[in-house]
Amino acid sequence: MLRQFIRILLVSSFFATLGLAVAAQPNPTRPDLCQGKYFTEEEGANFLRGLSAIYNDRASWEKRATLIRQGILDGAELNHMPHPALKVIYTGTHKEKGYIVKNVAIETLPGFYLTGNLYMPAKRSSSMAGILCPHGHFANPDPRFQEQMQKEYATLARMGAVAFIYDMVGYADSKQCTHKLPKALKLQTYNSIRALDFLLSLPHIDTNRIAVTGTSGGGTQSFILTALDNRIKVSAPVVMVSAHFFGGCTCESGMPIHHRPTHQTNNVEIASLAAPRPMLLVSDGADWTKNVPVVEYPYIRKLYSWYGVPENVENVHLPNDKHDNGPHKRQPVYAFLAKRLGLDDSKMMKDGLVDETDSKTLSVEDLTVFNDAHPRPADAVMGDDAVMKLLEW
Repeated sequence: MLRQFIRILLVSSFFATLGLAVAAQPNPTRPDLCQGKYFTEEEGANFLRGLSAIYNDRASWEKRATLIRQGILDGAELNHMPHPALKVIYTGTHKEKGYIVKNVAIETLPGFYLTGNLYMPAKRSSSMAGILCPHGHFANPDPRFQEQMQKEYATLARMGAVAFIYDMVGYADSKQCTHKLPKALKLQTYNSIRALDFLLSLPHIDTNRIAVTGTSGGGTQSFILTALDNRIKVSAPVVMVSAHFFGGCTCESGMPIHHRPTHQTNNVEIASLAAPRPMLLVSDGADWTKNVPVVEYPYIRKLYSWYGVPENVENVHLPNDKHDNGPHKRQPVYAFLAKRLGLDDSKMMKDGLVDETDSKTLSVEDLTVFNDAHPRPADAVMGDDAVMKLLEW
């Protein structure tokens, strides 16, 4: 109780220092968590303005950045996770016009299998960009199987990149535990790191052209991975970066990565840990990213200016769009990744846009990793309790 009281005092004092009213929406059973719309929009904007009292140049920002990064590692309990040799299982291959899709499972922890699909150019070159594609909380069908997702990954492969889309825990083939696992944030972030290990292990991948892009909860995974792993050279979190919204799921804000005994932060600062690496923010007018052009983007651009590269962060705002991964959002991602990763979209342009016509939508049965012919390995750990034990590092 004393430690909790001290934490509350620290945060209250911090807010007071910033001139911010303590009107956030805490979880009374977990005051160390910042979940959902923890701040009001005004509080989120005021929080960013108040940070000028802590840092106002590159040197002071990098001191703060070190604190935030360590806070994520500590809060998500990622400091001592193992890195065993990867066991990779391929269970199917689909040849399409200009690209190939492979069904893949990776054993990230002993008995835990991360599932997904690997999209590759049909004509592979001696040097290819690699792109990680975590997905968000979409459903019916699960995100990896949806047309809006498949179109993007297939198109990136047709542009010459190798793209790996992998499941959130509890989705699609990843049914060894539920999505509401108490330490889903730890497991998913660790899985993202191992997915990156897998991508970099593939032949002819250019380690200087590695990107991550995801939408909604996939955007959260994108900026957290970028914050922690410098092997990510380019990032494009879509409809997620917000000064007032912290993510509403256990996989985003279910562990204390924002509210630490030493500091309070938010997702804008975490996304800013990408600097000076190129980053695209895609925002829309119907969700918590509606203020990005006037609040979050100018703030992050200021940080990038301290590195002399304000042009390395971009924002495409779609005021009339909703929260999805629709074509209006995919097109700026294609353009950004083509520019930053050196992808070739010159033969795919039609009326100024990348033509997705040849990016096919395969069936759920085609893309499923584990089935009757290819069952989940017998050593797979099953159930929330068993998976939680795997995370005791």
